[in-house]
Amino acid sequence: MALEAAAADGTTLTERLAALEQALARTEAERDQYRTLYLSLVEAYEKLKRGLLGQQAERLPPDDRQLTLALLTALLGGSDSASPAPQPVRAHARTKPVGRKPLPDHLPRVDVELIPLEVQQQGLDQFERIGAEVSEVLERRPASAVIVRVIRPKFVPKDRLRNAPTPVLIAAPADLPITRGLAGPGMLADSIVRRWQDHQPLHRLESIYARDGLALARSTLCGWHAELAALARPLVDAMRADALAQPVLCTDATGVLVQAKDKCRTGHFWVLVAPARHVLFGYSPRHDSAAVDALLAGYQGYLVADAHVVYDHLYADGTVVEVGCWAHQRRYFFKALGSEPERAREALAMIGALFAIERDLTGAARSHREAVRREQSGPLVARFFDWCDGLVAQVLDDTPLAAAIGYARNQRGALERFLDDGRLPLHNNVSERELRRQVIGRNNWLFVGTDEAAEVNTTFVSLLASCRLHTLEPWAYLRDLFCLLPEWPHRRVFELAPVAWQQTLQQPDAQERLAANPFRAATLALDQPHANES
Repeated sequence: MALEAAAADGTTLTERLAALEQALARTEAERDQYRTLYLSLVEAYEKLKRGLLGQQAERLPPDDRQLTLALLTALLGGSDSASPAPQPVRAHARTKPVGRKPLPDHLPRVDVELIPLEVQQQGLDQFERIGAEVSEVLERRPASAVIVRVIRPKFVPKDRLRNAPTPVLIAAPADLPITRGLAGPGMLADSIVRRWQDHQPLHRLESIYARDGLALARSTLCGWHAELAALARPLVDAMRADALAQPVLCTDATGVLVQAKDKCRTGHFWVLVAPARHVLFGYSPRHDSAAVDALLAGYQGYLVADAHVVYDHLYADGTVVEVGCWAHQRRYFFKALGSEPERAREALAMIGALFAIERDLTGAARSHREAVRREQSGPLVARFFDWCDGLVAQVLDDTPLAAAIGYARNQRGALERFLDDGRLPLHNNVSERELRRQVIGRNNWLFVGTDEAAEVNTTFVSLLASCRLHTLEPWAYLRDLFCLLPEWPHRRVFELAPVAWQQTLQQPDAQERLAANPFRAATLALDQPHANES
């Protein structure tokens, strides 16, 4: 039969056997790939079942890093001697603690003398003091609230006429962040920092303050924060307007549960990062194009985001330019390590070299970044996409490696965009890092009560995240902000943003307003004796 078939199509028996052997080899290779995929899925399932997911960071073991570097050397050096030689990945600088750090000078100190028992029995007069050994131990006393009694004396003129109306003179009430409220700026700032910087839900805050002897119901705290959010919202709006005027923005989103009568529904927190200026958060009931339009209304410039379809309509007319994230791309190849380790390592080697180049460019000028990217990153990017194109016909459909290569080819223009402008980042990790603030909080308070409560959340989380960006101590910033905001001119509200805070504190106007606030002055006076002692 084989001879008849070979004679019918004009091929020899040897050629027919060779073709069958090639087909068999391809089938066996595909079988091996499917078996590898099956085993990796079984392993993942077992880890999930046992709760042994382990570390989620996308890092290769040390041995694999060396192998990946060797693969990159072979890829670049084997075909093009003019390509830049790969450099070893520079390790992150980590400082190890050296001994015990000195205790801060500004803390109050209490001296305690330990007299030997023999000296106590015979009396100090029988001994000569020749020195002392001094050691310091860090202790803690319960945090204490302060009640500021505001006394407004009443006066009448001494030379008043007997039958004439007597004018009574009394000072105007001191301005409070919440009109006729119970709490001053320092107390309000403390409750906000504990709730959204330290991620304490309201029922825990209620217990924390109860341990200090303060009976503050969670409904009271919630009411305070709602009123303060209305006070601070014009400031956050001004920060958002300034962010939308910047040439580069980074964005991402994460889900959050919203309390409902029968079952919690899902809302979404958005983060918007204007590099080196603002970190802003928003909320929407749905994750759709309308939410993106509300977040980025009127924006024109570069947008660093993932490849989700909710952003696609922004790029249609070219006013918003898509910038891809190489960290997302790298994640796809990490997922392919279990089924296609050799090929995944080749891709990770090239992507790792891009990250190493960017690490050395931290803080560099725009022109220098563009020159280095043109000379070093450009050839690496071109080689990466050539490598992806060469594997398209070889990988199996619906595998992790096929998904990684498909993502790369679909996002090629966006992933190459960072080569055009030195201001553009290689990845969108800054957005994901900032979103961790909400994720950590979500793990503690589980859900938000209403859409309006989510808006209160995003108002203060925006201020706290921007404080961290500019290395401002959040409690002191919020305390002084609440001292200034009630009477601050609306047209100058942006001066109170964290990005402009240090310059604002140098203004005589701001200094006079802060010094005149009686609540701030009273609490600072309590700490003044301790400062003099130290």
